[in-house]
Amino acid sequence: MFGKILIANRGEIACRIIRTAQRMGIGTVAVYSDADARAPHVSMADEAIRIGEAPASESYLDADRILAAARATGADAIHPGYGFLSERASFAEACAAAGIAFIGPPPTAIAAMGDKIASKEIARAAGVNVVPGHPTAIENVTDAARIAAAIGYPVMVKASAGGGGKGMRLARDEAEIVAGFDATRREALASFGDDRVLIEKFIERPRHIEIQVLGDQHGNVVYLGERECSVQRRHQKVVEEAPSPFVTPAMRRAMGEQAIALARAVGYHSAGTVELIVSGADPSGESFYFLEMNTRLQVEHPVTEAVTGFDLVEQMIRVAAGERLAFSQADVHLNGWAVETRIYAEDPYRGFLPSTGRLVRYRRPGPEEDQKADGNTHPNFCVRVDDGVAEGGEVSRFYDPMIAKLITWGPTRETAVAAQVRALDAFEIEGLATNIDFLSALMQHPRFRRGDLTTGFIEEEYPRGFNGAPTPAAFLKGLAALAVLMTQANARGAPEKNWSVRIGERDFAVTLSGDAVAVDGEDIAISHDYAPGRTIFRADLDGEEVVVQAARTLTGFILHTRGARHKVRVLPQRIAGYTRHLIDPLPANTGKIVTAPMPGLLVRLDVSVGENVAAGQALGVIEAMKMENVLRAEADGTVAALRVAAGESVVVDQVLIELE
Repeated sequence: MFGKILIANRGEIACRIIRTAQRMGIGTVAVYSDADARAPHVSMADEAIRIGEAPASESYLDADRILAAARATGADAIHPGYGFLSERASFAEACAAAGIAFIGPPPTAIAAMGDKIASKEIARAAGVNVVPGHPTAIENVTDAARIAAAIGYPVMVKASAGGGGKGMRLARDEAEIVAGFDATRREALASFGDDRVLIEKFIERPRHIEIQVLGDQHGNVVYLGERECSVQRRHQKVVEEAPSPFVTPAMRRAMGEQAIALARAVGYHSAGTVELIVSGADPSGESFYFLEMNTRLQVEHPVTEAVTGFDLVEQMIRVAAGERLAFSQADVHLNGWAVETRIYAEDPYRGFLPSTGRLVRYRRPGPEEDQKADGNTHPNFCVRVDDGVAEGGEVSRFYDPMIAKLITWGPTRETAVAAQVRALDAFEIEGLATNIDFLSALMQHPRFRRGDLTTGFIEEEYPRGFNGAPTPAAFLKGLAALAVLMTQANARGAPEKNWSVRIGERDFAVTLSGDAVAVDGEDIAISHDYAPGRTIFRADLDGEEVVVQAARTLTGFILHTRGARHKVRVLPQRIAGYTRHLIDPLPANTGKIVTAPMPGLLVRLDVSVGENVAAGQALGVIEAMKMENVLRAEADGTVAALRVAAGESVVVDQVLIELE
């Protein structure tokens, strides 16, 4: 076994690997850039060594510096984590040349699976399903009809040089092939200067399902079940679960056997993932096809660990050290259900713009959320948080904006999902925007609860963006009653009996009578453990247990629960009537100022003081998390002042340019 492992990564995955290595009694070395000098993975490791400047190209992607750090610290193995150098065959080869074990697959397997065209041919030769299609350009409509019939409708007629959705037509029968083939060729020629057309099977209601494989260097390979990863935004996974609500035992076996066949075909050892596209419209479960193989540890590996009980990082280390797998396929059993959500520093209320900055408050879900479900004998956890940040730390613009992964386990899918909602409510993050509300809304969505998923789920269900999770009227009544009891807990003097509560645009009449609470004349059963000064507490609203985060305002509270933030005004009824005499403030004239839509770096200013600008004109560019956002004028005007200069870091809503 290795004496010392260097982790060539950062953030949560570095912390994750360090924990397992230390449990195994193996020494650990962290590497860090200047931006990560105070990061948790640096203090967790037994040793840490600086490898360069903040940009990844000057640190975590510099193979020579990583290898130099390994030699300097005497590390005899390197774990690459995911991302960065994890799928570079050249890095695995460099490790071998330096006499340092690479904790991952052989470089030949990385190279073979890294070529998307070659990998499909290898998969086809190994007996793995690939999306049916015609490998060469089709010359005329007669051939197109013949080939489409052989493939089986529906098919996609697509430009060979296509992209961005152009030069593509769906054909469900021969009539649509005849009607659309020539038009597709013309569009392909006009858009790409290339009129070659291909035909492949169209996957209806596509689901993204992947198989976890694990092999040793002695020819033993097993599959550890599947993960459902269909809930994606812009092709990035947002929610993962194991097992899949769509996969039957027969499907699992067929998928797993094909994944093993592919692994054997490339001499694979270590942990790897075979990604499949699956037709949700085919109840037989036979319509699953190879997409690609990820030759590394996946971000979503914890859900597999939760339902199998195997530590995948430990298995990777043991395999790299030459050990045989200590179990066979017959020993792999799926126990219960696990769900993972990815908590990102991004603002779902502003189109998911990146949000960088300091974590003013960072508290994971507490012990109350980590209790075992009734009857749960699972040895590991109910709630798990994998993170690589700490309160007071900073989410940098240089790297991926993921703050943490929240994993919940339950004996059933329903309990695992319900645990997600509770744990998300109990996750306290302040100082920057996060997608927690959006994740909670996903967990509560009726379609998600049914398991009716496709890769287009988010686009289909949130076509106009996200504005908070919907809140049932009965739940709002419970919040109104809760807000009054909270107000009473903070009050001095004689208690009021009759209250007026406004939540958003809705008004509620709340009456207290002894221990009884009525909202609009309807009794509400309510209990809570709120006390003045508490920012998070638990309550039972008419039998529904919730976790609530609260912040005081001049006239009430901001209550945050179940994926929504509610501005609550609480006034005695004898006072509330006077509010109709208050004059609403005039809205600010925001058309004459340009503010930062997100925190980041102002990389360019395209205007100067005194310059005339037109509505819609580009004024500059802000960059964060490798995403550029163009600043545009909302109205015609003249630049009166520039409040920042190119190259400066800015915060969200900071005034950048003033017009007149």
